This record gives sequence, structure tokens and C-alpha cells, in this order.
Amino acid sequence: MRRLSFLVGVITLLAGGLFAADDAKPTVFLIGDSTVKNGQGTGGGGMWGWGDLIGSHFDKSKVKVENRALGGRSSRSYYTEGLWDKVLASVKPGDFVLMQFGHNDGGDLFKGTRPRSSLKGNGEEAQEGTVEQTGKQETVHTFGWYMRKYVADTKAKGATPIVCSLIPRNDWTDGKVHRANTSYGKWAMEAAQAGGAQFIDLNEIIAKRYEELGQEKVKPFFPQEHTHTSLEGAKVNAACVVDGIRGLKDSPLKKFLLDQPEPFIPPAPKASAAPAK
Repeated sequence: MRRLSFLVGVITLLAGGLFAADDAKPTVFLIGDSTVKNGQGTGGGGMWGWGDLIGSHFDKSKVKVENRALGGRSSRSYYTEGLWDKVLASVKPGDFVLMQFGHNDGGDLFKGTRPRSSLKGNGEEAQEGTVEQTGKQETVHTFGWYMRKYVADTKAKGATPIVCSLIPRNDWTDGKVHRANTSYGKWAMEAAQAGGAQFIDLNEIIAKRYEELGQEKVKPFFPQEHTHTSLEGAKVNAACVVDGIRGLKDSPLKKFLLDQPEPFIPPAPKASAAPAK
């Protein structure tokens, strides 16, 4: 009995040490929409976000990756629904927050069942109104304001914010992918500059990669429509994010990247899994 108690004590001590070591690692938090994490991140409907795949590019013995993105969210709704507060509560000095929004930032400000739009641009203008669905008053800010809020909050925690422009959709004209360099891609860059954050022009990096592959090879990356990617498409996009990280000047995040990604093993689907768009 004493020997059994001793063994239990040793196992408990070792497990505690492992958990403590894991907690001491820096964490890369991902925030964004369904192009970062589709559904529950288990491939529901054959669709994946790049955040589901990017963990295989990092040395897990040195860093953790937590994909906290959620489908259907905009820069505004991720903040107003309290999702950002939950992430921020876990952020510690030395961590990283990789953020990408823009796909869901258009639409209605206050009407309908999903009033999630932010104001266009990167300025300080705001608009007050009553959210039709809830009857609550809300002050809506610009896309850039919300992005700068995420940046400032991250820096206040002693962590490193990295802003990404949104991935391009599968929309082409004359062999060229449509860019967002006059809208959300541009405003993401301006928000990063204004907040003193690092910036990855993911929209441009992926668009160039798609054009290198050609429209016909890219077409299967989008199994249902022009926004959400297949597993293969998410792999390409994740690799593009990594290319963007490697291109950052003096970024401590680069030292955690592997020379070659580990094989990706899809997690088992959950019983309640359903794509969130």
C-alpha cells in the first residue's frame, strides 16, 4: 500500500511538473472568423480554416498554439460578444496574438439577426444606435478602431500583436485574384501601423500564391463557395501565413517555427460539429 501511494505521488508530481512546464511556454493565440477556424475545427462540411493547420508548423515543445477564432464573427462582434475578453484573460507576457478579420465586417449596423458590421476605415468616427434584435444601445466603431483595440490590449499584457490582412476569396478577373488592398486589407495595415504592431499582408501573399498555381488548380480549394477552404486550401494558406511570419523583421515568433511542418492528423469530428460561417 505504501509503495502504491509512493508511485501515485511520483506520478502526480511528474504530471504537475509537465503541466507547469506547458503553462510556462509562450502561447500563440489566433483570433478571427471562419477562414481561421471553420466550425469546430474538425473539417465539418469538408472545410477548414488556416488556423486549424498552422500548429503543425510550430515546435510544440517550445510553444503552444490556441485557435480561438470563431465563425461568423467580425472585428466588432468578436469584441462585443465578449470573446476577446476571454482570450485576453489568458494572455501573458511573452505570448503572441495573431489576428485576422474583415470577411464579416460588412452588412447591417443594427438591423436583422446578425448586426455585426463595423464602420469602414481606420478612423475614430463612431455611430450610436439600437440593436434591433436585442433592443440594446451600442456604439459602433470603425474596423480599424477594433483592430487597434486588440493591438493595444495585447501590448498592455506584454504580448506581441500581429495583424494579418484577410485571406482572398476565390474571385478572379483575367487570371488575377481580386485583392482587398483598397478596403479591409488596407485598413488592417493602417491599424497595425497606428498601433505599432507587426503586419502580414496575407491577402497579397496568398493572392500571389494562387496566381502561381493558376485558377484551375485553386478551384478545388473552395469546395462549396468562394470563401471557405478545403483541407488542401487551408494547408496552402497556413503555409502562406508562415511565409509572412518569416518575413517579419526582428520577430521572436520566427524562432518557434519548424523547418518542415509536421504531418497534420485531423482531429476526430465531434458529435455536434457543424460549420459556422
